[in-house]
Amino acid sequence: MAAVRAEAVDTSISPRVSALRPSKTMAITDMASALRQAGVPVIGLAAGEPDFDTPAVIAGINAIRDGSTRYTPNAGTMELRKAICNKLQEENGLTYSPDQVLVSNGAKQCITQAVLAVCSPGDEVLIPAPFWVSYPEMARLAGATPVILPTSISDNFLLKPESLASVITEKSRLLILCSPSNPTGSVYPKELLEEIAAIVKKYPRLLVLSDEIYEHIIYHPAKHTSFAALPGMYDRTLTVNGFSKAFAMTGWRLGYLAAPKHFVSACGKIQSQYTSGASSISQKAGLAALNLGYAGGEAVSTMVKAFQERRDYLVRSFRELPGVKISEPQGAFYLFLDFSSYYGSEVEGFGTIKDSETLCMFLLEKAQVALVPGDAFGDDKGVRISYAAALSTLQSAMEKIKDAMSLLKAPAAV
Repeated sequence: MAAVRAEAVDTSISPRVSALRPSKTMAITDMASALRQAGVPVIGLAAGEPDFDTPAVIAGINAIRDGSTRYTPNAGTMELRKAICNKLQEENGLTYSPDQVLVSNGAKQCITQAVLAVCSPGDEVLIPAPFWVSYPEMARLAGATPVILPTSISDNFLLKPESLASVITEKSRLLILCSPSNPTGSVYPKELLEEIAAIVKKYPRLLVLSDEIYEHIIYHPAKHTSFAALPGMYDRTLTVNGFSKAFAMTGWRLGYLAAPKHFVSACGKIQSQYTSGASSISQKAGLAALNLGYAGGEAVSTMVKAFQERRDYLVRSFRELPGVKISEPQGAFYLFLDFSSYYGSEVEGFGTIKDSETLCMFLLEKAQVALVPGDAFGDDKGVRISYAAALSTLQSAMEKIKDAMSLLKAPAAV
């Protein structure tokens, strides 16, 4: 019989997917995990995950035992959406009805769906830098163009209104704001948000996505302001929040979007064909979390107190390192430090510290501490450190970092 030649299989990937960049946060975390499995005692300060256990009262085991293990409505259970509405009213001064709330599998899904729902190919998404690594990729996935707006450490990484005004065009569709910020910990004061809102108001097509996932992890005297609560911003703001950070529920995968009904309905269409509703067990746990009291009650305030103690320790410690620039975070659990004065240093047995990525690789190799390079967040001068780790762990990491940095040339000699 004549041999039949097999045709080569087309293994091409969609250009839109090919354009996506993998998350460096996850890459560094995976690298640190692999080293630990190989017996290397790496201290991981890369992932944005609280080291606390989920408060016991939130435990979802009761939902399992009670049989709450079936599909829920796509938008989330009515009891949870009502509880979210109550939370937004009492804590944020925002009035929503349950049909203006969509519960999803984490805030990341909420943001992705929101970008897909409101952006078209050719639109522009305005993103202040340093930014959370996923924002630009979400814009690209929607066929939109991310427009990066650099900020300065001297301004505490807060977007200047004039910088925003200078980049808005007829293609500008969405401005993404994150306060408290990942990766900088910066918190936008109400007065600055009002200035930004005054600019946004001039452009009917421009919407705002307000990522408020770190809302409750905030340090006095900073105060959180929801963008949608500002005059004239309710109808154009999509507010995203969730349970992962404040309630130490990262693995539960539960977030929510609150917005005008037509935007929520559009996001709900995507979700219905994508994942359907969030886990029924997680939704029961989320309801329990909201019942802990205002701003999460004592359980959350205890965690925030520990985060602040850790922040204070790291800020003091890094101020002892010459040439390191610091913007003291007012919220979240990250430091974004400017190490650029060390770039150009030669290290025997390693090579040249060229940028944030080579610095992080150096610290991983020499100090056995995993950090995330700033170029992942759109600012190559910096490095992100997560202090969602025990104080004793941070103290050990700090000693290792100082020892490693002593191998570099003093900044004045660089």
